[in-house]
Amino acid sequence: MAVVDVINSSGKKVSQVDLSDDIYRVPVKPSVLHEVVVMQQAGKRTGTASTKHRSEVTGSQRKLFRQKGTGRARRGNIKAPLLRGGGVAFGPKPKSWAYKVPKKVRKLALKMALSSKLQTEDILILDQFELDQIKTKAFLEVAGNLKMKDALIVTDQKNENLELSSRNIPAIKVLRCEGLNVYDILKHKTLVLLEASVKAIEGRLLS
Repeated sequence: MAVVDVINSSGKKVSQVDLSDDIYRVPVKPSVLHEVVVMQQAGKRTGTASTKHRSEVTGSQRKLFRQKGTGRARRGNIKAPLLRGGGVAFGPKPKSWAYKVPKKVRKLALKMALSSKLQTEDILILDQFELDQIKTKAFLEVAGNLKMKDALIVTDQKNENLELSSRNIPAIKVLRCEGLNVYDILKHKTLVLLEASVKAIEGRLLS
């Protein structure tokens, strides 16, 4: 097992924690990470672009002029796509871009993302991150002690003071362990785990 130092909010070592090799020592395959990240990004697409077909455009159903005898091309009603103000022939409609990859692949990718942070030594384990009140200045003091500029902080349970104090700071995100995902791990430079969340992550990924 990998042994990592546990530090406090002042940046001083207070203990050590063992990280499971089944989670933090997994060979990293970029193709698997890419597949899961693309899946997550596809699920975020809104797909709300919409146009009106000729049946949805407001207008008369009357045929503009008779079929034959005018010397002109035949013409239907005023809602035809060829006319200004008419419907769109092959325009977009609201749709979902979401799709799923197998659960085992998603779980494996999450292990790989965690392993990559351990390999590059971009993982910090905190004993706790408690703030007395909702105050951005208090959070910035702790972040300065830990030299956090671009970090994902993972908690084991709801921590309202921490979540609200950090929400206005660019490149800092607080997630509960049940919401941990590949995209956010890879997006941020540093992964900060509360000591209690380490066990919660192991329980989720080793079950």
